[in-house]
Amino acid sequence: MTGSTLQTLLPGFLSSSQPHEHPESPKPLAVAAGRSFHDQVLAFRNFGQPTRQLVTTFQDEHGFRTEVPTFVNEFWTARQRQASSLHEVSYRACFKPQLPRLFIERLTHPGEVVYDPFMGRGTTPVEAALLGRIPWGNDINPLSLTFTRPRLRPPTLEELAARLREVNLTDHDEFPEELLVFYHPDTLREICALKKFFLTARRSAGLDALNDWLCMVAVNRLTGHSAGFFSVYTLPPNQAVSVQSQRKINEKRNQTPPRRDVIQLLLKKSRQLLGDVTPTVRRQLTELADRALLLNAPADATSRLPDNAVSLVVTSPPFLDVVQYADDNWLRCWFLGLDPKSVKLTVPKKIEAWRAVMTSVLCELRRVLKPGGHVAFEVGEVHGGKTKLEEHVLPCGVAAGLEPVLVLINDQQFTKTANCWGVDNMSKGTNTNRIVLLRKP
Repeated sequence: MTGSTLQTLLPGFLSSSQPHEHPESPKPLAVAAGRSFHDQVLAFRNFGQPTRQLVTTFQDEHGFRTEVPTFVNEFWTARQRQASSLHEVSYRACFKPQLPRLFIERLTHPGEVVYDPFMGRGTTPVEAALLGRIPWGNDINPLSLTFTRPRLRPPTLEELAARLREVNLTDHDEFPEELLVFYHPDTLREICALKKFFLTARRSAGLDALNDWLCMVAVNRLTGHSAGFFSVYTLPPNQAVSVQSQRKINEKRNQTPPRRDVIQLLLKKSRQLLGDVTPTVRRQLTELADRALLLNAPADATSRLPDNAVSLVVTSPPFLDVVQYADDNWLRCWFLGLDPKSVKLTVPKKIEAWRAVMTSVLCELRRVLKPGGHVAFEVGEVHGGKTKLEEHVLPCGVAAGLEPVLVLINDQQFTKTANCWGVDNMSKGTNTNRIVLLRKP
């Protein structure tokens, strides 16, 4: 695309607009009222329903049975897009920003460190920074850094537009014809040019904040199921199908990849992400980004993190499954110049092996936590609700030297949850969050 063509697109994208509104979150009651977290969740009625108190029983490694108070309520809204626009990037199995917000506001003060050892798309670090906390994160998946790091230094749309004028979309070294099942030939050439531009920048001086952001957005726009993506209709952007599968999709839908305007789509998605980023928010995030720590390591081997430094961990580990990383991420890895087979994300299928891995992770979290610091460990339903992972996380936490505080279950009214909790079952699906809260003595 020529510079003059780009100029004709910019007025619509650079026009001033007010950030869209989203509901204000409750004040940090632990600070304002001096009440314990236990008392706060018991008194929680923000959505009109009283909190139900139950009991979770677990057996530790010595055979002793312990009861832990358990609270059930709708602790955040089930509606979509109720948090900062910065969170609107797609990633498999990510929780809502309201989940870490609930714990961050009530268990930490501004300026304290909040950490996620399985940060995924970066929901916890980004939300922590938006709340004035120091964001730390880790993930063995290198794509996690691609999605997290740029949003801690959000640029302006004007800066992005200027940088895109520097990209020569005719300069590419490859043209993988097998990808034509996803892309129009001209679109594919521009994607290949973008790939070369980012790889060249990374090898020479590393990606600056502008290139880092544009690379993140480009990865997010590679494939999807609407005209807002570079591709023809395919699966949502958090999972790429194979070339063979996409060929079948095209035949079934009688579709041909349309020409997409790569520059326009990069600006459009950037404008959406930056919708709530005021100058004040941008300044705060940039200041905190200088103190951020984002690692690419196994969650139980984060030696770069110092002892006794973290006030709160909010995380969600993989659930009893084997993640087919190469199958899901082959296209994104191609764009980033990564070998998907080099990323080992296999999680044990057997509960005993999963518990051993989680105990090792929790031992590492105990090391980095301050005395009195907390771990909010979110797990979900597996095996059709028959396996309640919270009952397995609790003995792992005790074995790691952490104290159980409570179990919190977020019950969304439109979803199915385990009926053992007295929560209504719906016909299909589940959207229940089950969080084990642990404390370092």
